[in-house]
Parts: sequence; structure tokens; C-alpha cells
Amino acid sequence: MSTTVAGLIFIASLIAALALVHKPFGDYMFRVYSTTRHNAAERGIYRLLGVRADAEQSWPVYARSLLAFSAVSVLVVYGLQRLQDKLPLSLGMAPVTDHIAWNTAISFVTNTNWQAYSGETTMGHLTQMAALAVQNFVSAAVGMAVAVALVRGFARRKSGTIGNFWVDLVRGALRVLLPIAFVGALVLVAGGLVQNFSGVHEVTTLTGGTQGITGGPVASQEVIKELGTNGGGFYNANSAHPFENATSWTNWFEILLILVIPFSLTRTFGRLVGQVRQGYAILAVMGVIALTSVILTNVFELSGNATVPQAVGAAMEGKELRFGVSNSATFGAATTLTSTGAVNSFHDSYTPFGGMMTMFNMMLGEVAPGGVGAGLYGMLILAVITVFVAGLMVGRTPEYLGKRIGAREIKLASLYFLVTPALVLIGTAAAMGSPEQRASMLNGGPHGLSEVLYAFTSASNNNGSAFGGLTVNTPWYDVALGLCMVFGRFLPIILVLALAGSLAAQSPVPAGAGTLPTHRPQFVGMVVGVTVILVALTFLPALALGPIAEGLS
Repeated sequence: MSTTVAGLIFIASLIAALALVHKPFGDYMFRVYSTTRHNAAERGIYRLLGVRADAEQSWPVYARSLLAFSAVSVLVVYGLQRLQDKLPLSLGMAPVTDHIAWNTAISFVTNTNWQAYSGETTMGHLTQMAALAVQNFVSAAVGMAVAVALVRGFARRKSGTIGNFWVDLVRGALRVLLPIAFVGALVLVAGGLVQNFSGVHEVTTLTGGTQGITGGPVASQEVIKELGTNGGGFYNANSAHPFENATSWTNWFEILLILVIPFSLTRTFGRLVGQVRQGYAILAVMGVIALTSVILTNVFELSGNATVPQAVGAAMEGKELRFGVSNSATFGAATTLTSTGAVNSFHDSYTPFGGMMTMFNMMLGEVAPGGVGAGLYGMLILAVITVFVAGLMVGRTPEYLGKRIGAREIKLASLYFLVTPALVLIGTAAAMGSPEQRASMLNGGPHGLSEVLYAFTSASNNNGSAFGGLTVNTPWYDVALGLCMVFGRFLPIILVLALAGSLAAQSPVPAGAGTLPTHRPQFVGMVVGVTVILVALTFLPALALGPIAEGLS
């Protein structure tokens, strides 16, 4: 069987699996976020937190609760790293240095999971579990909570509230993420992943040397790393390490975990607003963009764009033999289309245009399908911008899901879109303008620019994957990228919650002759066009100086 045919079967089987679970899983999440009942475990958590579970919150209170929870989380994760030598299961690891501890704490709390360290040589087992894996659950639950809050804004009428952050957080973690992660961990263990509390084992290599291999609770962290679109690896090699991703079928399963919640949330959205076809429209936009990206990434990597790749028929450098080119390219596209950041191959070794696709996926705002929750609310923001543009074209007041898109709403949506490009371009310019920071680049020329551009794109979009070839384990990069993660995560969230509050307070507007139907193929095509054009206008100059220049040379 040819590589191309095998790759097509791999992609088709993923699409079939996602289609199979879309309706039942989306309906399940609808019930999770719409029910008024709290189970015993949830009631216990609410009592411990001092939360009134049945009390609704306005958007400012919802936002303050989210920010307070995230601030406390940063302090806890930072403290566990700095004190890990005094904690059980430390494996003799020294305390994590202050600037790396800061960067890592910010990274995991913002669902970025950018890693400026080697996991197996820096973090003890307790730090990996109590600090990092816990944040993999709750940071993902935060993203889903914000998405549901925005959807409530569309669904409610003349309401001053958008839900309760603490209830949404707990339900997302306990009812959605935890059960799937438990079953998924068992599946990954059956596939060959490690799950123990073992320390370092000294083994003899084929050349007669010795190598230390660390065991640990890997499978349990791997499953939530993918399911919650987190991406932080237990090992430095991330999902290219056989203890994190053992075989071709575990590779397939991990991609499924990455995509299953973001794609299924569109069904939840449709159910919550009472118009399932609206959910299918958003799903179609995500699907068109995602499938196009996956195909292009595969084409660029399989065809190659240099002398050696063209001679051998593909770009194999930086890829694992047990996955091959196509499955690696599909993983790379999936992980950058979402906010996962996990890698099973190294993007620095991709062809120039293949590497460009991974950057472009993130520059889209990771909306196809995006991170858990973040992809849905990002796509809904783009839908709001689209109906506004369409309204300008026909001279009518724009509406979406029965809510008028006025000056306040479009300002919030526009600011949301502008935050990430500003962080990416300003950060890249600052790094490239400093001789000291340029010295961190392994490569010069367009490829060196691509390394820096990728780093700030990944951090600002809360992705976490790295292009490679750039030394970021420095105080300047740890602080700069950490700030990009903070502002790239929480400024858009505040804007989304403000938009949710503004929409919830409105009365529904009855559809008229000039109302743009937002469930038809015409609207799907418009949203795809607006998404791609906005990104192209914003980032094309930077891409032209980096991967495009390299590819054309």
C-alpha cells in the first residue's frame, strides 16, 4: 500500500470516528451544562469552596472568578516547582529555577503548555501530577466554561447573568474530562504507554554506552494532554517518545482525543441555542478549514520542497519511522489547528511550506476546531464579524442568532481579533531587533525568522508547540513568552465574557427580509473567507519574510 493511500485511509477513519461520536457526545455535553442538578461530589466541592452553586453571575463576576482561580493556580504551580526537592516523588530533582518556574506556571494555567525544559530531567513525579496534570484538566475546563457562557449570551433574553463559573468549571472537569481521561489512559496503557512511579533506569545501549530512562505516570498525563488540547509532554521528545506514543494506532487515538471535544462542542452549541442547524454550520466552517489544512500539510511533506526530500519522495527528517510522513503531518496539522501543541515530529525539520502551514493554523486563531472551548468561542467571534461585514455590504443592521450586532458588540469582537496578532508581531519584532536575542537562533536568514515567529505565534495563541532551533531557556524569552501567554489567554477571555453579557441583556430581534441566514452554505463560505482573508492580511508580510521566502529559494 502506498504512503499516500495509507495516509488517506488514516484521515478518513479519523473523520468517520468523529462523525460517529459527534451527536451523542455533543448531546451529552449539552445535558452537562444545561441541567440544574448537582451530584454529591460537586456539592462537596462547592461547600469546600464556599460557592452558592445555584447563584447566577453577571459577566464581570464570572470574569473575576475566572481570573482569581487562575491567579491562585499560577501561585500553586509555581510553588510546587520551587519546592519540589522537599516533596515526595521528587526523584532527587532540584528546585526549578525561578524564570522557568514562572514560565511553566503561566504556560500550564493558560492551557499553553509551552515547555522551556526537559520534563524527565527537570520535574519529579509529584510536580508532574499535582501541578501540571491537574492544570491540564482545569485549564481545559476553563476554556469550555467560557464557550458555554458566550453561547448562553446568544440563547438568553433580557438577562443580566451568563451562568456560574464555578459550576461550569467543576462540571467540565468532573463530568466531561475525567471519565474520558480515565478510560483513555487504560487504552493507552494497553497500547504500550508507561504508567508507574518508577525512577531512572540505567540501560545499556547498542553501542555499549549507558542511558538513563525515567518511568512515571505517563499514560494518565498523556491522555489529558491531548483530550484537553494542552500539549505538554512528560518527556522532552513529547509524543515522539515511545513511552508517550508507542504505535501507529496510539497515534491515531491521540489525534482523535485532540479533536473530539472541539468538534463535538458545535453540537452542544446548536442544542443550547435551540437551533441544531446553526451548530452544523459552525461545524462545516471548522471542517472545511481543517480538512484543507491537513491535505495541504500532507502534500507539502510528501512531495518535499528541496533536493533531498524530492530525491527520496518525502521529507522524513525529524519524523519517527513508526509513524511515517503522512501520519506525522496529520498530527502536526491537528495539533496546530487546535491549541494542543503536542508534537510527534519536529516542525523545524518540515519543508518550508509544511512548516508554514503549522504557523498559519495557529494564526487563524486555532478555530478549526481550536482548543476545547477556545475554538468554539473564537469561531463565534468570527461569525459575528462576518454578519457585520455582510450587513455593511447590503446596508442592513447585522444580526446573529436573533441578537443585534451593534457598535459595542463589534468593538468587542474586533478587539478580540486584534489581541493575538499584536502580541505575535510586537514580540517577534522585539526579539529580532535585539542582537542578544538573535544569538539564540540556531539558524540565520528566513528559517531563523520562522523559528522566532513560530515561538511567539505559539505562545500568543496558547498552543505550546515549538518550531525548534531556538534557545528559549533564557530569562528574556521565559518572561516575554510568559507575558504573551497571559495576555493571549485572558484578554480575549475578558472580551468574550463582556460580549456574552452584552448579548444576554438584549431582547431577541425577529428575523426579517434582510436577515442573513446563518445556517446555509453561503454563510459557511463567507465565514471561511473572512477567517482566511483577515489572517492573510495580518500575517502575510511576516510569512513572506520567513517560510515563503525560504520555500521560494
